[in-house]
Amino acid sequence: MGTRAERLEWTRGDGLVAVGAAATDLTGLSLSAVVDGTPFTVTGALGLVLAALTLLFRRHHPLPVLGAVLTLGLVVNVATPAAPHFGLTLTVALFTVGRRCRPAAVAAAGLATVPLAAVGLGGSLIPSGLNVLTNAVAAALVVGAAVAANRWQREVEANRQLLAERAVAEERRRIARELHDIVAHHITTMQLMAGGARVSLEHDPGAAREALVTLEASGRMALGEMRQLLDVLRAGEEAESAPPAPQPGTADLQRIVTESRLAGMDTEFTVHGTVRPLPPTVGLTVFRVVQEALTNARKHAGNANARVRLTYRPQEVSVEVCDDGPGDGPPRRTPARPRSGRAGYGLIGMRERVALHGGTLEAAPREDGGFRVAARLPVPAAAGAPDGAEREDHRR
Repeated sequence: MGTRAERLEWTRGDGLVAVGAAATDLTGLSLSAVVDGTPFTVTGALGLVLAALTLLFRRHHPLPVLGAVLTLGLVVNVATPAAPHFGLTLTVALFTVGRRCRPAAVAAAGLATVPLAAVGLGGSLIPSGLNVLTNAVAAALVVGAAVAANRWQREVEANRQLLAERAVAEERRRIARELHDIVAHHITTMQLMAGGARVSLEHDPGAAREALVTLEASGRMALGEMRQLLDVLRAGEEAESAPPAPQPGTADLQRIVTESRLAGMDTEFTVHGTVRPLPPTVGLTVFRVVQEALTNARKHAGNANARVRLTYRPQEVSVEVCDDGPGDGPPRRTPARPRSGRAGYGLIGMRERVALHGGTLEAAPREDGGFRVAARLPVPAAAGAPDGAEREDHRR
């Protein structure tokens, strides 16, 4: 709701609608007086003008305006023995209610308009059946038009939003292609320059130095261009008040398992295979999968136990989260402290993350009860992995 001044504001369009409605209803009253020989009273004309003036405030006060129009219409019906009519002012007021109010209010307003608009016609305070029927048809047409206009507006907004999202997606794909081209070009150049510098280092230090200078310039240019494109991708985001924290990885799994235990779910964590460093993006994906799976288990598994199994293999890493809950128990209590990371990250998001690395994700109920989420991500053994790493196969 706006301020009082804002609620009383009216636009030039509102003024034109009010003037047009007043002119149309006055013309109808004049023609009725000429055709039927009924007197054209000042009271009737003044009532029509005042009723039309209330339309200036119909956008912010649709129901009060409709009430004022019906009240002034009653005065006009009693003061002027005019023929039955459903004026333009009443049509606009009821149409505005249909556009701006809830369905229950619209239905009540339509039902009230049908008899009230017929009261006083022909000098009788009891509306005739014909007048009520005529008003019912007119009110149904007006409300139906308002409902159709609302539906059309929603469809237009949905299409506009869809087109905007599609344009953003196309732009992001274009930027991604440009980013790929930039990285591929500059890294290829840097690789060639590094190789040339290595070959020339002993017998031609000058050429090696020139290659290293070119390598440095190419790296600086690639970094600058990538920053520009990433700034475009992040346009519209709020500026960060502090440097971003390091992204979590497999080393942080013990923390979210501990949080799951503190939340009341008995959670077992085991690691199998030879632990080795993972690329940051792969470690983050493993962390998010476990985080979302445990969150879903606490929400939907009821009084259940969970098991997290992380397995390192020579060419891949896999993670499995299982629970033995029936899925119909009450959700567990809120964790003792907030979890880090994004909330509301669902199965679709997990599947997209895993697919981005060429992996697979399985998420389905277990035959013996509970639910299972398992992800496998290809990770070739790192050439620089520490030697002599012990094989781990224990519970934490």
